[in-house]
Amino acid sequence: MTYETTRRTVLLTTGATGAVALVAACGGGGDDNGSTSTSSPTGQETAGRKTAGRDLASTDEIPVGGGKIFKEEKVVVTQPDQGRFKAFSAICTHMGCTVTTVSDGTINCPCHGSKYHVADGSVAHGPATRPLPAEHITVEGNSVRLT
Repeated sequence: MTYETTRRTVLLTTGATGAVALVAACGGGGDDNGSTSTSSPTGQETAGRKTAGRDLASTDEIPVGGGKIFKEEKVVVTQPDQGRFKAFSAICTHMGCTVTTVSDGTINCPCHGSKYHVADGSVAHGPATRPLPAEHITVEGNSVRLT
């Protein structure tokens, strides 16, 4: 009889200590059916995450002093000042939740209350201690594009 070893099987049989180490080493692989997220030669990820070169929004969709969250791309685009656009990861650096709102000059995580400044992604209120990582965008005419 032949048995196929999957990540789930290994996790179930290695015990708590081994499972924690294995999970930490696995971060970002695929699921148990063998699918994975891979990058193409253009830098685009193929599993529905960030897609380089894709138009995200028109500039008038991003409020001055606020921003807009693009859940599928896991990116938040802000406009701290008129005509100045910034982009950050929408994944909270505290526990990995996705931020859900942008208001009163901050990007807000619902899980534990972390807030980040729209101007630079720095922590405005913990428990997060690290800023949101910057993402690359270009603004051409009235179009905001993930690059």
